[in-house]
Amino acid sequence: MEKSPQPHNQHIDCNDELLTKFQLFTELNSDELAELVRHSGTASYKAGETIISSGDVGFCMYVILRGMARVSTQDVHLAVLEPGDFFGEVALVDDGPRSADVVAVEDCELLTITRMTLGMLAGLQPGAAIHILAAIGRSLVARLRAENQKYVDLILLGRRAS
Repeated sequence: MEKSPQPHNQHIDCNDELLTKFQLFTELNSDELAELVRHSGTASYKAGETIISSGDVGFCMYVILRGMARVSTQDVHLAVLEPGDFFGEVALVDDGPRSADVVAVEDCELLTITRMTLGMLAGLQPGAAIHILAAIGRSLVARLRAENQKYVDLILLGRRAS
């Protein structure tokens, strides 16, 4: 079961050079990034702790600020995520269940972004919301293309074997 994000009680520096280089935020100016961070929450997880579980209902996406996390499903390792990577973004557009498990490999600090956060950002900084949604869309398309290629490769491999 996911932890509810906490309004961030620690200071996240919007001018932090690392934060501004995260792919999700590269198109945001400093005011837009500050507004996003102001309306987002944070969550902290210890190494080995489950962040999300496959099948759970998601209510936010996560951006890794510090630490690393492992993505897996049915005991199959899918990816290792590092600072700047994000996951759980489908929860912003779909009420379906989480599709994978994500476990902290190291102690992690995460920025949590909910639908409400994006809605508020769209009202206050519409360009920022568009940039974030476009970055999420590009990421999803890249993943879809990669998975499609794997599928095609498997079909071709199967044809060669028969």
